[in-house]
Amino acid sequence: MVNDKRKVVLVGTGMVGMSYAYSLLNQNACDELVLIDLNRKRAEGEAMDLNHGLAFSGSSMKIYAGEYKDCQDADIVVICAGVAQQPGETRLALLKRNAKVFRSIVEPVTVSGFDGIFLVATNPVDIMTRITYMLSGFNPRKVLGSGTALDTARLRYLLGEYFRVDPRNVHAYVMGEHGDSEFVPWSQAQVATKSILELCGENPEIDKNKLTEIEREVQGAAYKIIEAKDATYYGIGMALTRITRAILGDENSVLTVSAMLRGEYGQNDVFSGVPCIINKSGVKRVLKLSLSQEEAGRLGESCKVLRDCYEELAAEDAAN
Repeated sequence: MVNDKRKVVLVGTGMVGMSYAYSLLNQNACDELVLIDLNRKRAEGEAMDLNHGLAFSGSSMKIYAGEYKDCQDADIVVICAGVAQQPGETRLALLKRNAKVFRSIVEPVTVSGFDGIFLVATNPVDIMTRITYMLSGFNPRKVLGSGTALDTARLRYLLGEYFRVDPRNVHAYVMGEHGDSEFVPWSQAQVATKSILELCGENPEIDKNKLTEIEREVQGAAYKIIEAKDATYYGIGMALTRITRAILGDENSVLTVSAMLRGEYGQNDVFSGVPCIINKSGVKRVLKLSLSQEEAGRLGESCKVLRDCYEELAAEDAAN
């Protein structure tokens, strides 16, 4: 790694960013945490608040508000900054505004001499991750987004509830866009080493239609949470921490992050949520699953949504 002290720089101290920071502190996931925000005073206040909890955490983290020059020796720069969607605003208009924000972030990070891993959480995360890749000029394996990591956790939680097993023993993934076109490849879903589709066929008490309900519930989870409390942040904060630990610990863990596809599943030059092996180099490789023909088609449709969205944004930029 760049720095033996496990240094993380967080850009954006809103609810998502600070849920991530709080999770890092409680899990003692890094040694040094730098908070950067357009509102420097807020970053200073957040650092102070976290530092006051150090005595209760069992951690010896160094936490402080910093500047982009502090990225120089960081292992990971995590981007949670961005603008919220306004009432009546189109997705493309939101993308254009967030792309402008990212230009103001990625350039000074790279100018600092940063040579670590970019981890992106800002939505729409697949597109923003691709924008980060394009702006940074980094190897695509060193640029990843939170992708469908949280969606996958939601799926495993719901399947664990339905099958009455520990979610940690459920092995199933959500793939594609972190959004409306995401899907579950049920052919690859297992409880321990037992296929979930086989379980449904063997046990008359298990309703196969329930799987469709669970998939829809996962797809709509964020909408439900936003309706109830205006935003989601705890789950994604913990998902980002899990990805961070996989990188800093050189774990070679399999996580569904937003990564560039370069021929896998017949897709190219698109960032999408897929199972990947994550270690200190970022995305060591995309772990290609044996999808059914229908599932491969659904992934292709989801990637097309992402590709078309990015190309529309690029065309708008070129015209202006």
